[in-house]
Amino acid sequence: MDYEKTNLVVISGKITSEPEFSHEILGGEKFYEFDVEVRRLSGATDTIPVTVSEKIIAAQPEDFKLGRQVEVNGEYRSHNREEEGKSKLLLSVFCKQIGPKSGADKNIIKLVGYVCKPTIYRITPFNRQISDILLAVNRPVYKKTDYIPVIAWGRNAVFAQKFEVGDRVYVEGRVQSRPFTKVIDGVAYDKTAYEVSVQDISLLEENVDAHISYEEDMVLGD
Repeated sequence: MDYEKTNLVVISGKITSEPEFSHEILGGEKFYEFDVEVRRLSGATDTIPVTVSEKIIAAQPEDFKLGRQVEVNGEYRSHNREEEGKSKLLLSVFCKQIGPKSGADKNIIKLVGYVCKPTIYRITPFNRQISDILLAVNRPVYKKTDYIPVIAWGRNAVFAQKFEVGDRVYVEGRVQSRPFTKVIDGVAYDKTAYEVSVQDISLLEENVDAHISYEEDMVLGD
């Protein structure tokens, strides 16, 4: 792994929604969002939001049709949106390249980032060991940071539970969508959380002074 490349994603699967307008940046360039359904070896699926520039859509309109089997290369990015006085973290794959899919569905992500809040280690009612990590991944060119929720399992969870804020780590795994139910004022709502499920994790440096920060009231998930 080239640790200078801090954010790499490759997914392939079926487009399940047509591109819809997301936002416009300074200079007038518009960005759109659509979903790609990626099948796991188990047969379960992850529905992953993808953000793409209008320029790529204009150049390759055939690759954005509903039901199209595609491969997307890019980065996993985050941005905040204010909702009900709280900062909500939204995650999507930022598309740099797209083309026809070949072979089985793919879902690969590699990140190098900094632990930016205390790791939460827990054991589920089914006796599964889990560590929840919030990783700050820098975009050196744009001087921005993406905040990526990461979940480690089993021996990786045990290893990661001792991570401290400022530790620089390498993560490899897959992007997953996880449905859950949230009860608000007695009413149950179906929600979706997006996170990176770890297959491999390594500690690169301890307690790096990287000016890590995050918002205490940041809401993860949808």
